[in-house]
Amino acid sequence: MEKRCSWLNLNNVKYVKYHDNEWGRPIYDDKKLFEFLILESFQAGLSWEIVLNKREDFRKAFDNFNIEKVSNYDDKKIEELMNNEKIIRNKRKIIASINNAKVFKDIQKEFGSFANYIWKFTNNKIIYETGKTSSDLSDRISKDLKKRGMNFVGTTIIYSYLQAVGVINSHDKECFLYKKE
Repeated sequence: MEKRCSWLNLNNVKYVKYHDNEWGRPIYDDKKLFEFLILESFQAGLSWEIVLNKREDFRKAFDNFNIEKVSNYDDKKIEELMNNEKIIRNKRKIIASINNAKVFKDIQKEFGSFANYIWKFTNNKIIYETGKTSSDLSDRISKDLKKRGMNFVGTTIIYSYLQAVGVINSHDKECFLYKKE
């Protein structure tokens, strides 16, 4: 059996598949980048495993993370989401998701894509580091996103986001997916 990151719950098949096939792999697709931004914001104060276990329900509830639809959610849709027992029902996070979708679209217009925006912070290079929950990079991006009007994008959430979308590769040194530059 191959060694994996120490934080991984090996008894959760979804989590193992996520670790092996997604976490830390560079993403340049805005739809995926948007999905992870929304999911990471819902993680605030919770474990990623909880969010991951609800991922399919989030996809259904949030119209498959269609940014046009999410950015236009109204009070009726917020109420629907608040009554959906299959997702994390936090009104502040739901409202932040709608707001963040609008800001995400503004960033797409300004930079051509959200991928162009997020990867510019590292000059399109992957950062290899382990054992951190924040960094100068996550501080800078968090500050910029907040300045642009996003919510639930503190430095720890952004650091987790950067790990999830492969800007930062943080696989443990013992993990079979570990790489050094």
